[in-house]
Order: sequence, then structure tokens, then C-alpha cells
Amino acid sequence: MERRTFLQTGLLAASFSLEHKYLRYRREEAPFIVNAGTGGNNTADLLARMEKDCLSHKPDLTILMIGTNDMNSRKHIPLPQYEKNLRQIVSAIRKTGSRLLMITILPGYEPYLYTRHPQAFYAPEGYQARNKAVNDVIRKIADAEKQPLLDMHHVFEAVGNIGVAPDSLLQNEANSGKTDGIHPTPEGYRLMATVIYDCIIQRELPHKRVVCFGDSITFGDGGLEGRSYPAYLKKLFAY
Repeated sequence: MERRTFLQTGLLAASFSLEHKYLRYRREEAPFIVNAGTGGNNTADLLARMEKDCLSHKPDLTILMIGTNDMNSRKHIPLPQYEKNLRQIVSAIRKTGSRLLMITILPGYEPYLYTRHPQAFYAPEGYQARNKAVNDVIRKIADAEKQPLLDMHHVFEAVGNIGVAPDSLLQNEANSGKTDGIHPTPEGYRLMATVIYDCIIQRELPHKRVVCFGDSITFGDGGLEGRSYPAYLKKLFAY
């Protein structure tokens, strides 16, 4: 069975086969979902716009995924400062009473990354170790704050077929005409939304007012109407 068929008929169909599980949590009032992702953002950018783009919506659930630009872009932030920034973001959101769903950052396809940055950019630890260190910080803070963690890195590493094949869940030359290796394909975003939706339902997290806060991986391709995990999440909630 091809990977696309597996994702569509395996994960998605299995998830929705338990229809009563979802209907238990359907609300008369549709949830309010905001896509507060902005391309190129790191933790410093999120701190600067947090009040306007996240807290002002008074979310009961904030889905937080940030760190890819902190470790990969010209806006690189050293790990100790990343941890300090992330703790400040989490603390400010928690003070409003919002629950948090913290998400680990995705794996990347290294050969494409090295077309944008020399390997020395990731020295001395290397790309894989830097990615792991960022995700370890996310896990540590989620545990300390007793907030749920969703390991999206593991999901994509396990079933994302990261590489150059057309069925990779990250954009590449075969499936999008890009040497990207960081951003999900539409099918990747659908997978993200389904896994997030399942996590929210299974953990009975509040979801009347949801803010998805992050960078371009949150924004996706089209905000709330195009191909992004918040857009697909909106459809799953029948908003």
C-alpha cells in the first residue's frame, strides 16, 4: 500500500471510525480558531507580538509551535536565550488562564538546508543535535508547566518519508518544485491537524477559543482558508 493510501485510509479512517467519540465533544457553539502564525518568526518575534496576536483573543487553548527559525535561520537564537524566551511566552500565556498544547518542531531534510546555510552554521553540534536540543527544551518546559506535549517531530520522522520522494510530507522538488525540506506539504498539514485534533479530544482540552501561535509552519499556505494545520483543524471542528 502506498504511503498516501496509508495516511488516508489508515490514520484518518481509523480516527473517524469511532464517530461517537467525536460527537460526544461537539459543541453547539463552533470554536473560534485564529491562525497566528507569521513566516520567519522566532521566539523573540513571538514575544514582541504576543499581546496583539495571541493574548488579545483570550484563548482557552493556545497551540504553540516555535523554534524552527531559532535554530535554522539567519535569526538564529542560541539555545539558552531560546529557552528563556520560550519560558516567558509560556508564562505569559498561562497567566491568562489559557491551556497550552506545546508541539515539538519538525525534522528537516539536511541536504536542502545546506543549500541555504553552510554546514558550519550548525557547528559545533550539527543539525540533528541542534534540532534535538530545541525539542528537549520544549519537552522540559511542557513538563515543568504540566502542559500537554505533542511530539510532532516523532510523527513526521516515523511516517513522513523525509527526503526527495514525491510522497514525502515535507516540500521537495518532486512534490512542490522546491528545495525546501522544512515546510509540510498539504498532506503533511492534514496529518498535523488530525493528530492535533485527536490530542485535543483525547485529553479533553478546552477548544472554544483556540489560537495557533507560531511561525510559517503554523501559517502554512493560506491562513485559515488555505492549506495549513489551523485551516484543517477548523474543518475538523466544523467551524
